[in-house]
Amino acid sequence: METFLIIILLIAVFVIALIAKGLIIVQQAEVVVIERLGKYDRILHSGINIIWPFLEKPRPVIWRYVYADVDTRKRVIERTVNRIDLRETVYDFPRQSVITRDNVSIEIDALLYFQVTDAKKAVYEINNLPNAIEKLTQTTLRNVVGELDLDQTLTSRDTINSKLKLILDEATDKWGVKVNRVELQDITPPEDIRTAMEKQMRAERDKRAAILEAEGGKRAMVLNAEGERDAAVAKAEGVRQSQILQAEGEAKARINVAEAEAKAIKLIVDAIKEEGDPINYLVAVRYLETLKSMTDGQNEKTIFLPYEATGILSSLGGIKEMLKSVGPGMK
Repeated sequence: METFLIIILLIAVFVIALIAKGLIIVQQAEVVVIERLGKYDRILHSGINIIWPFLEKPRPVIWRYVYADVDTRKRVIERTVNRIDLRETVYDFPRQSVITRDNVSIEIDALLYFQVTDAKKAVYEINNLPNAIEKLTQTTLRNVVGELDLDQTLTSRDTINSKLKLILDEATDKWGVKVNRVELQDITPPEDIRTAMEKQMRAERDKRAAILEAEGGKRAMVLNAEGERDAAVAKAEGVRQSQILQAEGEAKARINVAEAEAKAIKLIVDAIKEEGDPINYLVAVRYLETLKSMTDGQNEKTIFLPYEATGILSSLGGIKEMLKSVGPGMK
């Protein structure tokens, strides 16, 4: 009886172990490649899956992982796994040396974003898929950068990324992999090249500063000249307007004086024309005014009258007679 119980117990343990061995739980976004007697059979997807123990088993694959230590150095670790991750994977390549077309050796640190789209191809079409992708990326990067000069390499990261993505995506399609992006993290030229580039950039900044300063001085001189020109034009315009107004004022004043004189003469002529010749009167008055202005002054002057002036002076007696005849109404 005890022997029978032991046998039953052993059978139960064997069945439980067999069930545990044949029960596989696959996580979401993971797959497992199953082989039956060493031949590909099927792919297990996420959820609970059952296989025949000893007849079927997962196909192990070698996968490479990159870690950064405390000293920021990248460590590459290879592990054997039986599950393939279908999520997008970021692979950080170790820094590598590349030579440009102008024979400058630079170091490039690259990132690759890829995703497994066909697990069967990723297992059976290539051995050690991450290592193959890394080597393919390195060789492709050397070819792409080898066609560019140093300056083009430093300023054409987007172009390099696009070329790498196109070439890698086409090459890895056979492996069941989709390359989504390739990014260059850092491009490090040699120390002497960096020093020369820094000097060049400093000289370029100084040049731009000198040009900006010269342009500023030139602009300031132009603005000052324009200001002085506008001020001179405004001043000349003011002087011109002043002269015009002054001339117009003098003209109006002379017109007013002439009109007043004309009115006065008209009144005098109207007053004396009945008693005598008003022309003699007017001539004599003008002569006396002129004579007064000639004799006005502190210094003694000798005045010589022309012979013809005696005729004018003889008319002064007539002026007296005309004034008497006009009467007391005109004074």
